Amino acid sequence: MLSRPPKLIPMITPLIDPFARTIDYLRVSVTDRCDFRCVYCMSENMTFLPKKELLTLEELDRMCSAFIRMGVKKLRITGGEPLVRRGIMTFFEAMARHLKSGDLEELTLTTNGSQLEKYAAQLAGFGIKRVNVSLDTLDEEKFARVTRWGRLPQVLRGIEAAQAAGLRVKLNAVALKDFNEDELFTLTDWCAERDIDLTFIEVMPMGDLGNEDRIGQFWSLKDLRAQLETRGSLTDLPDRTGGPARYVRVDETGQKIGFITPLSHNFCESCNRVRITCTGEIYTCLGQEGHSDLRGPLRASENDAVLEDAIRHAITLKPKGHDFDYSRQQVDGQVSRHMSHTGG
Repeated sequence: MLSRPPKLIPMITPLIDPFARTIDYLRVSVTDRCDFRCVYCMSENMTFLPKKELLTLEELDRMCSAFIRMGVKKLRITGGEPLVRRGIMTFFEAMARHLKSGDLEELTLTTNGSQLEKYAAQLAGFGIKRVNVSLDTLDEEKFARVTRWGRLPQVLRGIEAAQAAGLRVKLNAVALKDFNEDELFTLTDWCAERDIDLTFIEVMPMGDLGNEDRIGQFWSLKDLRAQLETRGSLTDLPDRTGGPARYVRVDETGQKIGFITPLSHNFCESCNRVRITCTGEIYTCLGQEGHSDLRGPLRASENDAVLEDAIRHAITLKPKGHDFDYSRQQVDGQVSRHMSHTGG
């Protein structure tokens, strides 16, 4: 008697955008709230979204799990400040199952560091290997000024706790003219002494922040790199971590430094990522206003086929690139939403 052939499990077609880029990196904002009010990210007097508009933790699980089934290999959790969302550890615990199965290669988060002292050990226990900490200055007075509500010692304790828990820490520093220019070598040396990776980011024209002068804030990373080269030799590295950073090695010390340059040199040709807001909107480009609603399809049916169809349609609308441009001394390509809404 012939045995029945094994039941075939249908393969799910990976997410490919109109420019043949495979989408395998998802950034998800779990909240628009934050305990800081960084001047390039939020207004000081923010009006946050009502709770009913946010995806629940269970809905975030369904959303992320659908993307993982469709080929996403790297998941980054952002905000606002993700660790201020009530119950967020249960979400990280739930996502850990995808790491254990091998369907997800990396689960990471971007944080301001304020809650790391409390949660670092738990995050490491869930299989998170590294975290990005946003930190633009090591000067306590300047830190209070740029974050408005933040306190530097709390963040430094968080970084220490993360390293003690075995997490690899990367510092993200926004390059701000006339603010942290004089700390270039202070920041690089501080990171080198602690074996912390460092990435500099050009300030992006996002959000109507009132009196913030984005052109005045802009410090080209070409200029920043030139300053680094006055003190040592830099070698370009082929390293890529699935994100937009390009890396160099400081030959004298071996330190690795990254540059994210959406203004002076965009990275759109290799963009492999999309972003989900805390309200379930998908933005296929950080620098464009175009977006699609995924919350409606998610809530319309318990069958994920409806959601998956909506995801595929959204990916077909992904543009070739953004339009950020400061070259004409005006904030061309500015988008009106706050960075905290999209999740970076």
